[in-house]
Amino acid sequence: MRPHATREEIEHVCERVREFGYKVHSIEGEERVVIGVVGVGDVTACLESLEATPGVENAVRISAPYKFVSREFKRERSAIKVNGVAVGGGELVVIAGPCSVESEKQIMQTAEAVAEAGAHMLRGGAFKPRTSPYDFQGLELEGLKLLRKAKQATGLDIVTEVMSDRDVGLIAEYADCMQVGARNMQNFSLLKSLGGCGRPVLLKRGMSSTLKELLMSAEYVVAHGNPNVILCERGIRTFETATRNTCDISAIPALNELTHLPVVVDPSHATGKRSLVPALCRAAVAVGADGLIVEVHPCPEKAFSDGAQSLPLAEFARMMRDLQPYVRLWKEAREEAAVAVE
Repeated sequence: MRPHATREEIEHVCERVREFGYKVHSIEGEERVVIGVVGVGDVTACLESLEATPGVENAVRISAPYKFVSREFKRERSAIKVNGVAVGGGELVVIAGPCSVESEKQIMQTAEAVAEAGAHMLRGGAFKPRTSPYDFQGLELEGLKLLRKAKQATGLDIVTEVMSDRDVGLIAEYADCMQVGARNMQNFSLLKSLGGCGRPVLLKRGMSSTLKELLMSAEYVVAHGNPNVILCERGIRTFETATRNTCDISAIPALNELTHLPVVVDPSHATGKRSLVPALCRAAVAVGADGLIVEVHPCPEKAFSDGAQSLPLAEFARMMRDLQPYVRLWKEAREEAAVAVE
């Protein structure tokens, strides 16, 4: 629509879209509304009609299979708000915490330390998907309650994983951001449910998934009513054995060209080695990531899961200090890009 199109013009366009047999999905900004048109019908006739409708600036057919998350649909980059924290906005967002919530002492100690070091959100698994059925599966509801207690003590918003569409309602009561793990990236029943969960979604790339497949999974969430999706590169499976996975650092600038959604990087799962995490964090910032999600534990050698890739509290604080020069350059680059767009 044209800038400052009237509500009557917007509603009229939506009605015309429905008359052609299509569904309407709209994104409303402060100055402009973009109306997505999805379905099967006479595309040429619909486009010609809409272009002649009052209030319409232009009508464009989107060629990408992922319609709503593509840069064709929305040219400017999205900032996804998790309460007061904007991922993709003017700050590099850091999400930190343990792989699993193990005890009240452990999660409280970690939350207080990462908050003091400058983290914006707390991560922690209450429901854990594990390769072995005999490994620790999480504290479940008790873990969610402990995460809430940590939030009350520190003010950090909570990012935690949801594994099943049956658990969406429960976890949405406690979580500020719903994480979809790599193993569930193509759990389409779960993705559809998250479309109506009322919470932002952090979607991790599957370990053997292409960027197109990641974006199609994001499209599921958006097409079912939830535009607030954050993408996460967490390493992919290759022939390399020196690291747990292979961090596809090129995915960040590639995704920034393909989609308006923000992209964060998980260097902990990407490498599986805590010694490599700080370097990957710096690299992620340098290539344009919107944020980082890092595993941190008070005593990694006693961690119930992923201890080898978890940073001790002091190392995380040191990493955050060492990251500051890169963050300043990141902000300067974002400000220059914003001026260029204007």
